[in-house]
Amino acid sequence: MSGTALDPRTASPFPMAAHAAVGNSQLRKNVRHATDVIQSKRARVVSEMPDWQALRESGKRIREHTMKYLDSYLLQFEENCGRAGGKVHWARDAAEARKIVVDLARQAIASTPGAANEVIKIKSMTTEEVHLNNEFEAAGIRPFETDLAELIIQLGHDQPSHIVVPALHKNRQQIREIFQREMNLPNLGESPQDLADAARKFLREKFLRVPVAISGANFLIAETGSVCGVESEGNGRMCLTLPNTLITLAGIDKVIPRFQDLEVFLQTLPRSATGERMNPYNSIWTGVHAGDGPQNFHIVLIDNGRTDVLADEEGRQTLHCIRCGACQNACPVYRQTGGHAYGSVYAGPIGAILTPQLQKMDYGESLPYASSLCGACYEVCPVKINIPEVLVHLRNRVVKKKTASVLGILASPEAIAMRAMAFIFLNERRFRAAQRLGRISDQAIAHKDGAGEQWISWLPGILGGWTQVRDLRAMPRQSFREWWEQRSSENNTARVKNDG
Repeated sequence: MSGTALDPRTASPFPMAAHAAVGNSQLRKNVRHATDVIQSKRARVVSEMPDWQALRESGKRIREHTMKYLDSYLLQFEENCGRAGGKVHWARDAAEARKIVVDLARQAIASTPGAANEVIKIKSMTTEEVHLNNEFEAAGIRPFETDLAELIIQLGHDQPSHIVVPALHKNRQQIREIFQREMNLPNLGESPQDLADAARKFLREKFLRVPVAISGANFLIAETGSVCGVESEGNGRMCLTLPNTLITLAGIDKVIPRFQDLEVFLQTLPRSATGERMNPYNSIWTGVHAGDGPQNFHIVLIDNGRTDVLADEEGRQTLHCIRCGACQNACPVYRQTGGHAYGSVYAGPIGAILTPQLQKMDYGESLPYASSLCGACYEVCPVKINIPEVLVHLRNRVVKKKTASVLGILASPEAIAMRAMAFIFLNERRFRAAQRLGRISDQAIAHKDGAGEQWISWLPGILGGWTQVRDLRAMPRQSFREWWEQRSSENNTARVKNDG
């Protein structure tokens, strides 16, 4: 049922993928429309909050404190969750997480008389990160997404393109075609009500029949051992209450110290994510309660590169993310390319800094360059992650990695050019000689516009990437330093004459 999973280890570099994406006018139209709607709603509900900046600062401080003492809070969560009847499992990487979850699901299905090899799922980016659906299918277990957007993606054999609105790149007509084909509904209408009714009927019998549910988590509360999930449709509430077994997969970065900390995040998250004052459904579950909800609760805490991110003092703030997607909606690059060009389930600005770090900078190295560094992402982040700062930090790591050896330098034309520029800039004579050479070269390729200004519209070789989309002003006949020296010389001469 799933499409080919987005995997940064096999994805094309962002420039190549983005070049293909911008040629899809329908995708760009869909993404622009959806992000415009969300941003407009967000601006309206944020403007109602006189203490919005204080809430952002509070969120930032809570996340900073949590990351500083992450080990202690994780152990506290494990202890309190276990005391309430939950079972905590630890996974070092994606492969270990997949195995734990699939084995738990298989055992739960086997212990339920007459149960089919099926599980129902609540929307979770972490399960997408580890490619859990593919593992279920390989094990002969059929997963059903219950979030409307995730269901659209699954039935359409597609991949999510947004953290909060996974099917943002699909319009109503495209969704209707998917439902007509996959649900065998040739006469299905295209109104939102028609599409929602079709999904509701498709999922309702699964809510009532399937004994195992898989969820993610928005927050793990160390103080109480509780798990908090927020959603807008109610499908999550069905998954959290009806099945006999609930298995939650969550990154170790999702922990927060106190129950009271939700006071901040349950105000900032919905406003930032979907432009709502609050999420329609806020579910908090703590262990197991006889006769009420799932009687078996497992939570799998996954690292999968997060401790490596934590060890990087400058990149650590990436783990503060509460997955609201606001940075994606504000990003001019994302609005033109959509999410698939990032080659990861985490798209947009947060994906550009999270994915390479989770991959230990072995993959996704082009993503830190998928930004104009305009700062719009930082301005809307509810926990004040300075994404441009981290992007620059990661670009530096990429460059250092590529130039770590002579072979690395030779393999990178950019590295050769930067070393050459450094050599020139370190010496005034070399710098002036380069300026003179540049003026001579300009004469061969520059042209004059109507105002008599000289411009360069074409550069040879790899330099042509710059002039493909912009013109470059030709070098002036005289540099500022030369003008200043000439002016000083003329003034001195005039002064001597006057003194004489």
